[in-house]
Amino acid sequence: MKHPLAPLFDGHDDVQAEIDRRHASTAAHPPGTADPRRLIDAHHPKRLSLTVAAVVIDTPTTRTFRLVRPDGGDLPPFLAGQYVGVFADGTNRPYAISSSPARLSHWDLTVRRVPGGRISNHLIDAVAAGDTLTTTGPTGTFHHNPLFHGDDIVFLAGGSGVAPAMSMIREIVDRGLDRRFHLLYGSRSADDVLFHEELDALAADHPGLRVDHVVAEPDPGWAGPTGFLTSGLIKALAGPLDGRMVYVCGPQALYPYALTQLAELGHPRRRIRFEANGAPTDPTAQPHWPAGTDPAAEVTVTARGRAFRTRRDRPLLDALEDEGIRPEAACRSGECSLCRVRVLKGQVHTAEEARLRLSDEKFGYTHSCVAYPITDVDLDV
Repeated sequence: MKHPLAPLFDGHDDVQAEIDRRHASTAAHPPGTADPRRLIDAHHPKRLSLTVAAVVIDTPTTRTFRLVRPDGGDLPPFLAGQYVGVFADGTNRPYAISSSPARLSHWDLTVRRVPGGRISNHLIDAVAAGDTLTTTGPTGTFHHNPLFHGDDIVFLAGGSGVAPAMSMIREIVDRGLDRRFHLLYGSRSADDVLFHEELDALAADHPGLRVDHVVAEPDPGWAGPTGFLTSGLIKALAGPLDGRMVYVCGPQALYPYALTQLAELGHPRRRIRFEANGAPTDPTAQPHWPAGTDPAAEVTVTARGRAFRTRRDRPLLDALEDEGIRPEAACRSGECSLCRVRVLKGQVHTAEEARLRLSDEKFGYTHSCVAYPITDVDLDV
């Protein structure tokens, strides 16, 4: 007698027959029970069409968009710290959910205007209550896992990087979690601080929460810490880090800076978690950018039977989208691998941010969101 899984190894036809059989058995669920495929789609949807229930003006440069289902039902669950992709203008961008995962009647997305930003400016300038936005389901690895990360957390946030911290804090409050959470939140000015009043009120009411605001350019009346999140300031405010997990989220410049400051404190890299946050501002600054290669020069990209020109310092994903070729994408930071493409011919610069698989280099794959064409390239997309 054959092993029950033998058909999976006998050949393509048998494999397909087994897949069809299992699919049919899943589809023919007993009457009165939930369809497993619908349960999966409900929890891990590929796309959602959501209504903007409200737009909150947080600061002159920041808005929070409250998204709800048109039918009023609950949204898919998520882990505090995760993000969703928002689609607009032929592309998408990831935004962290700032609301609590204990409240699934809505998702709050907090968006700060980025100078020249394609989607942030569109959302802030053009989207109003009653409009519809298309999003992905929740995704991302930047979330708290008490089994591995412990219950004593330090979070270094800069600017709108406080959004995932806000979700974590709101979950602690909503669920009454026995967790210590210390937020060190750096802002340019007092007017730029997001959730200022709510953060201070929550910290005052919950002994496990502590919030320290640090302002780089303080007004004369500012009484709190000033400057940047230096190693000395982190130590003065948070005390010994010991084995505590440190989260870091904010503008790209914060990551190498925070890593340097934490290293000065002797904090191990394995106890630091960074949120992926976009393609590098200047890929030519990375040490493996080919010497003497002009980033402004154009090369030819060939994909799906068409050829077009693009600058070397433009991410392949952006260039493909502009041509109407839209690979699936989520993080746009080299992490999730959804935008993975194969380079059939030519040379690309893959940024340090890319979390490639061990086999990718061998077989010519790269993450197009953080890959830059150095020569003319042919792609399998």
